[in-house]
Amino acid sequence: MASIALPRTEARRPSGVMAWLTTVDHKKIGIMYLYTTFFFFVIGGVLALLMRTQLAVGNNHFLAAQTYNEIMTLHGTTMIFLWIIPVFSGFGNYFVPLMIGARDMAFPRINAFSFWLIPLGGLTMYSGLLTKYGAAAAGWTGYVPLTEKAYAVGVGQDLWILGLHILGISSIMGGINFLVTIHNMRAPGMSWFRLPLFVWSVEITAALTVLASPFLAGVLAMVLMDRQLGTHFFTMGADPLLYQFIFWFYSHPAVYIMILPAFGIVSEVIPVFSRKPIFGYRAMAFSMAAIGVLGFMVFAHHMFTTGLPLALQEFFMGTTALIAVPSGVKVLNWLATLWGGSIKYTAPMLFAVAFVLMFLMGGVDGVFMASLAVDYQIHATYWVVSHIHYVLFGGSVFGVFAAFYYWFPKMTGRYLNERLGKIQFWIQLLGFNITFMPMHFLGLEG
Repeated sequence: MASIALPRTEARRPSGVMAWLTTVDHKKIGIMYLYTTFFFFVIGGVLALLMRTQLAVGNNHFLAAQTYNEIMTLHGTTMIFLWIIPVFSGFGNYFVPLMIGARDMAFPRINAFSFWLIPLGGLTMYSGLLTKYGAAAAGWTGYVPLTEKAYAVGVGQDLWILGLHILGISSIMGGINFLVTIHNMRAPGMSWFRLPLFVWSVEITAALTVLASPFLAGVLAMVLMDRQLGTHFFTMGADPLLYQFIFWFYSHPAVYIMILPAFGIVSEVIPVFSRKPIFGYRAMAFSMAAIGVLGFMVFAHHMFTTGLPLALQEFFMGTTALIAVPSGVKVLNWLATLWGGSIKYTAPMLFAVAFVLMFLMGGVDGVFMASLAVDYQIHATYWVVSHIHYVLFGGSVFGVFAAFYYWFPKMTGRYLNERLGKIQFWIQLLGFNITFMPMHFLGLEG
């Protein structure tokens, strides 16, 4: 039977802004991640400036007490969940498929959906500012009973929890996407020990995200049910320490979720500008894996002062000290790569070297706090504030800027101004240390 050939028609592809809003291309999604997260980085920085303005002099009335608590809560939440964690997903989206020889991420539409949940989660959290009683004000940790209805009567606390749930869904879906992409879409011959170390770091980070994030979602759901459904997970005689156990079971692996991609970035930048291959490739890969495993075994060091059994405290003291070993391996391998190299101190190299030094400082702080006797004295003081900022700002944020200056030409075809990059580096390095180094001494004074 004869058939009539019909002209082939193709749907018109969107252009301009719609091309970006509807894209499932991993490169465009990666760039949108970077735009969005840098926007929230600026917001978080403004909140930090407001906090420090209030604390600049004693008895300052620049901010009301409730407003200060709201700003502190949003600052911590923004910097962690809307900046550090998703900004590395942006670099991962752009470069992991290129590094392993894949055409795109395994699930392009889920990849796009994961991205669009980021601004949605951020807007949900910040919408609490528009409510009668303001935004969440219980701190970024959201400890009970401060998040319970008796102490946080407004809907802002509920919106904060819902926003974190949205961001958690984004992280879990993105993590699964990275795992499937790296495991199933490597080019022929691309064995595990031929992968760039950045891909190793994304692989381990994705595994930590998928395994740990449900615990945060679960404990926040319990708080939300206490507030809205009348349950008693943490009220009416229940143990509020249960919240801390579950929260820190997520949140200490989350520290490595925030720092492991920076390990991979620095492991790419330092060999290039040292003109040497990375020293101890396999040791670097295995040490990242060891950090991922041990990250689940140290969380209770945040609770040494809560009256845990001594045997349990001693166990977590040991694991906390032990995790310094793979971290030390990485620092030694970076230094060995630099040793004898023909080093060129470009802007990305300066940020990478500063990352090593600042992370080393934060790591030494952490070894101090592994000791029970020391932790009893400096827990919940400015020492801890300094420590976490040396790890996450001196570490993660310097790693982000190393990646930004290093990969910007690949993403745009243009070089950033090297002189301005170095000026930014020195201002950032000096300002960071002037701000956070004195906090060690404040912490020692209680």
